[in-house]
Amino acid sequence: MSETPDNAVRTYIQQHRAAFLDDLAEWLRIPSVSAQPEHDGDVRRSAEWLAAKLSGTGFPVAEIWPTPGAPAVYAEWPSGDPDAPTVLVYGHHDVQPAAREDGWHTDPFEPLVADGRMYGRGAADDKGQVFFHTLGVRAHLAATGRTAPAVNLKLLIEGEEESGSPHFRALVEQRAQRLAADAVIVSDTGMWSETTPTVCTGMRGLADCEITLHGPDQDIHSGSFGGAVPNPATVAARLVAALHDENEQVTIPGFYEGVAPLTDEERELFAELPFDEETWLRTAKSHGTLGEAGYSTLERVWARPTAELNGIGGGYQGPGGKTIIPSSAQLKLSFRLVAGQEPDKIERAVTDWVDSRIPAGIRHEIVFGAATRPCLTPLDHPALRSVVRAMGRAFDGHKIRFTREGGSGPAADLQDVLAAPVLFLGISVPSDGWHAPNEKVELELLLKGVETTAHLWDDMARTLR
Repeated sequence: MSETPDNAVRTYIQQHRAAFLDDLAEWLRIPSVSAQPEHDGDVRRSAEWLAAKLSGTGFPVAEIWPTPGAPAVYAEWPSGDPDAPTVLVYGHHDVQPAAREDGWHTDPFEPLVADGRMYGRGAADDKGQVFFHTLGVRAHLAATGRTAPAVNLKLLIEGEEESGSPHFRALVEQRAQRLAADAVIVSDTGMWSETTPTVCTGMRGLADCEITLHGPDQDIHSGSFGGAVPNPATVAARLVAALHDENEQVTIPGFYEGVAPLTDEERELFAELPFDEETWLRTAKSHGTLGEAGYSTLERVWARPTAELNGIGGGYQGPGGKTIIPSSAQLKLSFRLVAGQEPDKIERAVTDWVDSRIPAGIRHEIVFGAATRPCLTPLDHPALRSVVRAMGRAFDGHKIRFTREGGSGPAADLQDVLAAPVLFLGISVPSDGWHAPNEKVELELLLKGVETTAHLWDDMARTLR
């Protein structure tokens, strides 16, 4: 099997560029905001639009898969080659809420092309990055003369990612046989910058909880009873203070059990990135760095587990003073997890740690939210090397570097249920403004995404055969 010709791919993309962008703009006009019930019909309309477009692209199977919430879209295009590997592409068609009064310069659901960019909600997150696969597979076919992709190509495009993917794992479990794949490509990610193309190799997982502490049956006088009964707000403060040691390591017993250590190669690759801490701090709207001793900032946010206090409450919060012992206090904690950690074990460890630190006279309850497992693809995995080679061709031989993602997402569910490696392919850059006013996508980079996928299927067919 020969490589997809570079010139033929680029010629095809340029010939179809205008129609591709017109179609994307049409999709962006659908306000598929999954978090707002008044847009339920729009999310459905977005799924129907995409299924029809995938059928028009050539996918012989394009279906809308209902869930208890918003619908997903599934498409499949068999290779016709009995030895062809199977690749599943994941993305999402729902978007974040957006309104002109949020600070948008234009209507967020009326796309605008200006200065080599397309502005509109979903342009980068994630409709643009889903949609580049449609032109990519057509360019792949045109350049190779094939009538079907070199791989068995499947797409699963979720409708609730921006609402926390509450039904995604159940959907994947129910449809696991049809979703079976040798590799998963997640196109809901980004690159380091316009001039530094990168491939993400993993995401952190997440566990979070709310702890409620109950003391007296009502607020009571701090003069009459203070110093003689336990104060739930004080207990809450002590829990928070005990969460980290002097080296900013999490003190919960067993928290680091199983954590995959960073290799020397990974640390060197992170260090190659043009990271400027002052610029990063300005982006973070923060005034100094702080984290686990012995690790760089990038290592801390990409490859180390964390515990964070997200909220604390209890007692009187109004103007002036009120001398009471409050009847209750609350904490909200979240834990970012890395490869080797299991959310259920972390939840048990947190529960045991909290139980051990609650004094007599304080009743407490701890409630965990839906957890997400971490995922990580080894640097030497053949499928990852295919992604790197395809992106390198699209970016004219530029060295492709490696990142990880500090956040969490449903990619781990695909890895867990399908037992397939997860690769990340995205062309969005930090300035695209995901979830922010004036979200945009760089058109040149969007077409680089098209070109990458046009090369990728031949490469993966050779590599995974």
